[in-house]
Amino acid sequence: LAEGHGQFVPVYFHEVPKYIRKGIFPIDVAMVMVSAPDRNGFCSVGVSADYTMQAIRSAKIVLAEINDQVPVVYGETFVHISKIDAFVETSHPLPELALPKIGEIEQAIGKHCASLIEDGSTLQLGIGAIPDAVLSQLKDKKHLGIHSEMISDGVVDLYEAGVIDCSEKSIEKGKMIVTFLMGTKRLYDFAANNPVLEMKTVDYVNNPAVIAQNSKMVCINACLQVDFMGQVVSDSIGIKQFSGVGGQVDFVRGAAMSLDGKGKAIIAMPSVAKKKDGTMISKIVPFIDHGAAVTTNRHDADYIVTEHGIAEMKGKCLQDRARALINIAHPDFREELKEEFEKRFNVGF
Repeated sequence: LAEGHGQFVPVYFHEVPKYIRKGIFPIDVAMVMVSAPDRNGFCSVGVSADYTMQAIRSAKIVLAEINDQVPVVYGETFVHISKIDAFVETSHPLPELALPKIGEIEQAIGKHCASLIEDGSTLQLGIGAIPDAVLSQLKDKKHLGIHSEMISDGVVDLYEAGVIDCSEKSIEKGKMIVTFLMGTKRLYDFAANNPVLEMKTVDYVNNPAVIAQNSKMVCINACLQVDFMGQVVSDSIGIKQFSGVGGQVDFVRGAAMSLDGKGKAIIAMPSVAKKKDGTMISKIVPFIDHGAAVTTNRHDADYIVTEHGIAEMKGKCLQDRARALINIAHPDFREELKEEFEKRFNVGF
């Protein structure tokens, strides 16, 4: 994007298949990687159903790399060989995501997040050190379930420990529901031909109306910046587009509408970030950066977590939100944040 080779389209992840179907995102040629066909001629898209399945259905031409190392994953993942216009056969390992390093900060964030998770909760987790740190703190929980955009290796550990069994899920009981996988070969091997895990398209998995059908739905996502009002910035740094929005808003809203009213939406982040010149900046700020886009708005914000604690947003006025956030900011920045608070609200902290 920075070099001018692409454009960014604001869109929720769960809407992409619909945009493909409607021709808003027209597809002439879909290039996909699939497993070798079974005896009935069906290949699996393996580790990514999301909008891949809709791309295959809508494309004028489908080209496939048939890789015998792609795992067969159950669910909405199968395409018949007759739907493929041309293919090449290969054999190579899938790209892997190395296990993240979990430091003291991530461990502290993980403990705070784990304190909000009840037995029997259904979880959505993002990617990276913080979600894995959360998973590492859940070993004393019981009957957790998974309804998540994606999962990584930490979920396998908890499943093998008996913590995740999906037995108390309100929909798709006994099943982990995901739309893509990202991790090491251990994760891919776990998913292969495993009836416990089902992959479905993103317009189902990330649909807030579907997410809301889960009881005790807890979603945990990361961000770049939070301001005094509880506005969450996750996909831009000033005017620079940093990433896509992913499923953050889909799950924040779905959790808020959770079947039994016990849903929780957690935004977790270290309290500071390091700039290129080595200086540290606070991620909790009075105002978001000029040009930055709000990802999760202040009406949707629920729990904000740093290594210093938990700030609950729902039901709090702006002053109380700001106080709660300053209390979980890095100690090095709290005094200047308190000064900004007093200027803004014209009251003492």
